[in-house]
Amino acid sequence: MREKHIHQIFVVSLAAKGGHALIEIAGGLALYLLGAATIADLIRPHEWVAHHFRPSEQYFYAFYLLSHGVVKGVLVFYLLREKLWAYPASIAVFGLFILYQLYRYSFTHDVGLILLSIFDLFVIYLALHEYRLLRKRLPTH
Repeated sequence: MREKHIHQIFVVSLAAKGGHALIEIAGGLALYLLGAATIADLIRPHEWVAHHFRPSEQYFYAFYLLSHGVVKGVLVFYLLREKLWAYPASIAVFGLFILYQLYRYSFTHDVGLILLSIFDLFVIYLALHEYRLLRKRLPTH
């Protein structure tokens, strides 16, 4: 019964990661196609958008959001299908994301990056747990 609950938490965590990936993809596409100025006109407060998305950095952030979202989305897709290779791949990729988020935190001091890193650590823990269980269920040759 305990393992069933852990698996359910893992699936819910993956759904949250997948939803976040879709938001990143949509944000990256919007930033690339519409530009920071148009987005600033659509949402408030303008100061936040202007501070975080300067026109000179627009394509970097668009690429970052798109690539981050696509990579995360692909990993979530294959984790939900219990593809064995996706577990170590996601652990490595999410670990790299944590390192980058902590690096960015050293410049921005954005607490959201710390919270995102804690959630990523939680998902890594669950993925490792699920990976071990899945390997036990598979026949060895």
